[in-house]
Amino acid sequence: MRNLALMTVAAASMLAAAAPAAAQDLAASAAAVRDKALTDGTAWSIAESLTTEIGPRLVGSPAMDRAKDWAVETFKAQGFQNVKVETFTASGWFRGEESAEVVGPYPHKLHILGLGRSTSTPKGGLTAEVALFRSFDELMAQPEGALKGKIAVVTGVMTKAQDGAGYGAINAQRSRGPAEAAKRGAVAYLARSLSTDDTRLPHTGGAAPGGIPAAALSTPDADLLEHLVARGKPVRVKLDMTSRYDAKVPAYNISGEIPGTDPNAGVLIVGGHLDSWDPGTGAVDDAAGIAITTAAVKLAASQGPLKRTLRVVMWGSEEQGGSSDAYLAAHKDEVAQMVVVGESDTGAGRIWQVRLPKGSVDHPAMQAFRGAIAPLKVIVSRETPRFGGADVSGIIGAGAPFVEFDQDATRYFDLHHSADDTLDKIDPAELSQNVAVWGAFLHAAANSDIDFRALAAKP
Repeated sequence: MRNLALMTVAAASMLAAAAPAAAQDLAASAAAVRDKALTDGTAWSIAESLTTEIGPRLVGSPAMDRAKDWAVETFKAQGFQNVKVETFTASGWFRGEESAEVVGPYPHKLHILGLGRSTSTPKGGLTAEVALFRSFDELMAQPEGALKGKIAVVTGVMTKAQDGAGYGAINAQRSRGPAEAAKRGAVAYLARSLSTDDTRLPHTGGAAPGGIPAAALSTPDADLLEHLVARGKPVRVKLDMTSRYDAKVPAYNISGEIPGTDPNAGVLIVGGHLDSWDPGTGAVDDAAGIAITTAAVKLAASQGPLKRTLRVVMWGSEEQGGSSDAYLAAHKDEVAQMVVVGESDTGAGRIWQVRLPKGSVDHPAMQAFRGAIAPLKVIVSRETPRFGGADVSGIIGAGAPFVEFDQDATRYFDLHHSADDTLDKIDPAELSQNVAVWGAFLHAAANSDIDFRALAAKP
């Protein structure tokens, strides 16, 4: 019995010594992933390839079909396995010719971009007096019928913020504006772009259909209309817009994996969205996210085989909607095996803060991750994640743990959904910093036994 007790004590001592050693090894390998990512050009090459070879990628367009093939080829070229194309049905909206001008009291050309699901004007255009509101709330205060025969104009200003909070605060101006203006009798709708720039480049985006022509104004042109209205004379605007809407077009979620050594240890899922709006080349929104997560997964596995499987998904209809629901429908039986999920969809600005699942910050694997990213000046918040991303929202709602890596969005909304969303706006060093953070996290989580669900359930 005495010998058995001694053996038990010795075994316990060996296990206690092994745990810190394993944690140290994980910290060292996570740091190695970080260092390699900071000098690796994979992410830049992927972003350059997608924006140069494919360009803008509207859902349902020939370019999106080419993007699907590009995604498959890219995964295979980067050494991913189990490459899959999952086809689903989404809606497609396609822009035609667009123009706008003030015809009285003083003539001016206006710079606009039609909003997603806008209808066309009558042939030859539409001319009407504007009813201008300085905020969406002012529009909402109007009774039904109050804007009969008018072009409703809302000029609320978006606030620039590092965390991008200004976008959510004013999003209804675009997303709900056309429908609410139509309820009040408006024949068309114009809104100041959800933008923090000062150029004459308007920013498009999706909106609930109102059955009326709807467009975004460049920010200087929104100011111009304010100045014209302030002079007290009726302001008349002519719109000429054409577009096409198709309720059913093919869309694709494309994925690739780096399999883990333990097929029962679960899967970590990250990615970005492959589709984009049409004015630019979809570089910051979201070729950057595609590039960051694909490169991060590849580099996370560069220090030897990982225990858990890593999967990158290039979601195929974020801007028009539908990819999240489609992915959940195809993978609902797999949610319990999803260790953690995350999405990169705020451009290529450096990551300044991370939010980890509840109760996980002090786990040895996350301590290894925290140590690895400390030199990158990233705050590890003790707040839990709040959103995660539009494309992962379905599987998050079904119970998958998730992370949020907050990028510096100070400049993102200068570019978002505009003709300025091009490759030259991506800083290679900042792109690599993103890869380093994601790579270190994925390596630490995939090469450990961390159970985010169990940690979150603890009191």
